[in-house]
Amino acid sequence: MYRTILVANDGSSGARGALLAAIDMAKRDEADLHQICVEEHLPHYAALMGEVIEAKEEAKEFFQKVIAEANAAAAAQDVRLTSHVIPGHAVETIVTYAKDHDFDLLVIGFTGHSNIYGRIWGGTSQNLIRLAPCSVLVVK
Repeated sequence: MYRTILVANDGSSGARGALLAAIDMAKRDEADLHQICVEEHLPHYAALMGEVIEAKEEAKEFFQKVIAEANAAAAAQDVRLTSHVIPGHAVETIVTYAKDHDFDLLVIGFTGHSNIYGRIWGGTSQNLIRLAPCSVLVVK
């Protein structure tokens, strides 16, 4: 049984499967369920300040949609979901958050948005499995 479950959600179909699995487990175990969305891609060298503002607004709208969809899926199963959007590198941010908040389980999708790079260099899921401070469930 798990007390606290963290699901990583980048809005991909793999993350959607992980979310649904996490909701089922949270309902079964009556666990606290949290989701983390990592905002990674802002321009490093923007020519104009407007580019940064535009990128931030796009990210905000994207994650609002991801959170709304996740909240609807959780509510349909009478599960309370707490969402967190945190800027940073996906692996480092998720591992640090899981450690700092003492989660029992991290639920992740096997593939996310960076599917091709993951096959060549080793993906986010592989690094999370290796570095997470808790048990990890990978949903295919």
